Amino acid sequence: MLFRSPSPRTVRWRSLDGEGLEHLDLLPKSDGSLLVRGVIIGGRGGEAYGVRYAIACDTRWHVRHFDIETTNGCSLSLSSDGEGRWFSDDGTPRPALDGCVDIDLAGTPFTNTLPIRRLALRPEDGPRQLTMLYIPFDRFEPVIDRQIYTCLVPGALYRYQAADRSFSADLPVDADGLVTDYPTLFQRV
Repeated sequence: MLFRSPSPRTVRWRSLDGEGLEHLDLLPKSDGSLLVRGVIIGGRGGEAYGVRYAIACDTRWHVRHFDIETTNGCSLSLSSDGEGRWFSDDGTPRPALDGCVDIDLAGTPFTNTLPIRRLALRPEDGPRQLTMLYIPFDRFEPVIDRQIYTCLVPGALYRYQAADRSFSADLPVDADGLVTDYPTLFQRV
């Protein structure tokens, strides 16, 4: 087993640009599923933001539901069947988002944990390209984003790379698969 079973814990990251902090609670359920709640304050593009989010994952670390809300009242809430089909809260299918199992929320290193835990990659698996549901905090309109994850050291170090090669970072993780240091962006406190 690459990672230990999650236990309740609180984690904080600070933004390396000096303008942000995240507080995250990892809340495992008795059935093996997981609820994650986080609060982020930060800035991007000269604009300050405050965001509250909750992500519910099944026992395989597939996102089943998420809610995001800004302090100024913007919100987004979507559910998934866990296999890449997404629905609005009223059950309306969102076919433009099909194929995305994982989500990537702007402003948090936590969402890198989702594919790292779900895939349990080893170096011999090579790079794995994923279709992510990316939610930028400035627009709150989900977009498809292709990302590549590669295991460098099992259970300890993973490479995140934008599929267009515009950005990459080697991400050290702890025994829960949570990022400890995200070069140029975040650091655990």
